[in-house]
Amino acid sequence: MSNRAAAAGEGGRHETLAKVSLSSVSAAVAEISTFPIDALKIRLQLHRSPGGGGGVLRVAGELVRDGGLYRGLSPARGAGGGPCREGDCWGSLRRCRAVQVLASPADLIKVRMQADSRLLSQGIQPRYTGTLDAFTKIVRAEGLLGLWKGVVPNAQRAFLVNMGELTCYDQAKHFIIRKQICNDNLYAHTLASVASGLCATTLSCPADVIKTRMMNQGQEAKALYRNSYDCLVKTIKYEGAAALWKGFLPTWARLGPWQFVFWVSYEKLRQISGISSF
Repeated sequence: MSNRAAAAGEGGRHETLAKVSLSSVSAAVAEISTFPIDALKIRLQLHRSPGGGGGVLRVAGELVRDGGLYRGLSPARGAGGGPCREGDCWGSLRRCRAVQVLASPADLIKVRMQADSRLLSQGIQPRYTGTLDAFTKIVRAEGLLGLWKGVVPNAQRAFLVNMGELTCYDQAKHFIIRKQICNDNLYAHTLASVASGLCATTLSCPADVIKTRMMNQGQEAKALYRNSYDCLVKTIKYEGAAALWKGFLPTWARLGPWQFVFWVSYEKLRQISGISSF
C-alpha cells in the first residue's frame, strides 16, 4: 500500500513538473508572438501629456521607424509567465505574485530597453546597449535594490492580471458552451481568451501604468515620483483619471492573443506529451 502511495506521489510530482515545463514553453511562444504589442503599450503609457502623446497608429509608426518592436525581448523572456493554475485559486494567485517579485528585475530592464527605442528617433544615444549593460549600469548607479524599483505595482499588476484570467476564462468558456454558442473547440477558446483579456486588462491597467513609469525612471529622474503612491496622485492630478488606462487597447490586444497562443500551445504540447489536463 505504501509503495503504491509513494509511486503515485512520485508520478504526481513528475506530472506537475511536466506541466510547469510545458507552461514555460507555451509562455515563451506567447511572449515572442505578442511582444511588439507590448512595446506599443509601454510607449503609450510613458507619454505624460493629457492627450496620451498621439494615437495608437501614430505611435505604432514611430515604433516601427525606431526599430523598437523587439527591443528588450531578452529580459522579457525572464519576466514573462503563464497563468498559475495549480492548486486552489487564491494559493495560485499568491504564488504568481511571489514569482513576479523575483522576476521584477528582468521586467524593469525590459521596460527601460523598450523606452530607450524612443530615444533613437530623437538622435539621442540609448541608455543601454543590451541586457547585460543595462543590468550593470542600473546596479552601479542605483544599487542592487534599484533592480526592484516599481516592484509593488508590478506585484499588484501580476495579482490583478491572474485574478482576471483565472476568474474569467473558465467562466466565459463554460458560459459559451452552456449557451451552445459553440462547442469546446478553438472558437470557444478564442472567445473566452478575448473576454478574459478584457477582464484582466480592466483590472490591471492602472497598476501597469504606475509600474511602467516607476520602472522607467532612473537615478537621474528620481525627483519625478517619490514612490508608487506619489506617481498615482501626480498622474491623476496632471493628466486625469483616464491616464491610468493609457495603452488599454494595445494591452487588451496583447492579453487576448497572448492567452490564446498560450493555451493552444499548452494544450497541443500536453496532448503530444500524453499529460492530463488541469
